[in-house]
Amino acid sequence: MARFPLFGDSSRRIAEADSVAVIGLGRFGSSLALELMASGTEVLGIDVDEELVQSLNGQLTQVVRADSTREEVLRQLAVDEFDRVVVAIGDDVQASILTASILLQL
Repeated sequence: MARFPLFGDSSRRIAEADSVAVIGLGRFGSSLALELMASGTEVLGIDVDEELVQSLNGQLTQVVRADSTREEVLRQLAVDEFDRVVVAIGDDVQASILTASILLQL
């Protein structure tokens, strides 16, 4: 079972990870995902918005349109196998909380 610390002591840990899943590809999530890719990190991008997913296609290791509030979806994507997971859902607090809750149970 993967353990996802809620709070880290520095953002350096994210940059040092071999693989990061970024859930939510709005301004913050997409910027973070692209910076991580530039630093050599494998990045899985997840968002429900098809336009955002298409705009990042080919720029991330993998990018998928998926509903992160569904546990079976996160399991199918093997999110628990990533070194770090960032929940960057900014416009739906309920979805953000539910996603984080599911991640803690994986």
